[in-house]
Amino acid sequence: MSLDISALRAEFPLFGHYPDLVYLDNAATTQKPRAVLDAERAFYETSNANVHRGPHRLSIKATEAFEAARAKVARFINAERDDEIVFTRGTTEAINLVAYSWGAANLKPGDEVLVTALEHHANIVPWQLIARQTGATVRAIPVLADGSLDRTAFLSLLQPQVKLVAITHASNAIGTRLPVLELTAAAHVAGARVLIDGAQVIAHESVDVQALGADFYVFSGHKMYGPTGIGVLYAKAELLAGMPPWQGGGEMIDRVSFDGTTFAEPPARFEAGTPAIAQAVGLAAAIDWLNTHDRAGLRQHEAHLCALLDAGLRKIAGVKVIGNTADRAPLRSLVFEHAHPFDVAQFLDARDIAVRVGRHCAEPLLESLGVTGTLRVSFAAYNTVRDVERFLAALAETLDDLA
Repeated sequence: MSLDISALRAEFPLFGHYPDLVYLDNAATTQKPRAVLDAERAFYETSNANVHRGPHRLSIKATEAFEAARAKVARFINAERDDEIVFTRGTTEAINLVAYSWGAANLKPGDEVLVTALEHHANIVPWQLIARQTGATVRAIPVLADGSLDRTAFLSLLQPQVKLVAITHASNAIGTRLPVLELTAAAHVAGARVLIDGAQVIAHESVDVQALGADFYVFSGHKMYGPTGIGVLYAKAELLAGMPPWQGGGEMIDRVSFDGTTFAEPPARFEAGTPAIAQAVGLAAAIDWLNTHDRAGLRQHEAHLCALLDAGLRKIAGVKVIGNTADRAPLRSLVFEHAHPFDVAQFLDARDIAVRVGRHCAEPLLESLGVTGTLRVSFAAYNTVRDVERFLAALAETLDDLA
């Protein structure tokens, strides 16, 4: 399947409104193709009703669309069963759900949770909070100077008291892609469960949760061309069955009385209240959109953009790339010898180039690497060679101006 990036880019209405925009903040959120926008609008125009609650035809239609989205997500990541998919507001809520449900029920004093120094705060703070409640301990697996995980340290930390290993599939801050298959296998041999944060991978490559052996896998819709406000928790069915609810309300109950309440079977047990129905429909449309394109080809295209960026950066004095492992997500994190990243970002914005700057919700990682903040460039399928060329030219000009 041949790729026509210009035609693909034309599927995103935002670029019609901003034809000169070079959007390089895709690790934060991606733009939405017309197919996703149309799917959400069509739901509201033709099917809007609450789900699971009404015998009338609109409610039935809405419920069918919502549950079809769940089934589509299950197939997309090769879950064994549809009921292993729980809809959440995003990656952050999915991790919190596991922490406050599985963690609260399974962690006790003396137990340990391992996280890597590469993690987003969303895969650190919930474990710290639940550790305070349960008496467990959170330990960090360090990284090496190149941004790769210290595998020797990981194996030394992987002791019998470790009950969960919570790891990113790829770092949002410096792009390091972890060998999650290897790490998961080692954790399972040691008797630990594994949660994988797939937020920075799900848009860029196919994910097979069964092949990975993940106990939990989480991601957000808005980072894979879908809507905001919708995310996914995949969990093995036997784990979900033993997890208590973490929020109470409608939808998640079997029977309520003042003598006691019994709860619905998963996944409903974890989806209290009216869910993000239109957003789930939009997420399904995003999956359809991705599947209509050559995903391997898109990954090669993004890798080509990264290679062009790397070559261009080597020609600009005073630029340092933070993290230089061979296997990285399509993003680069930069610091400058004679300029502050925030100043550079402002100059680039004046040239219609959007990048991210700061600590990227990864303060422990940046501190371990000796930097206080970086400028992050991140690619998506609709980015072009021209985008890279404009960024490099504007960066060189900006650094000259700020020198």
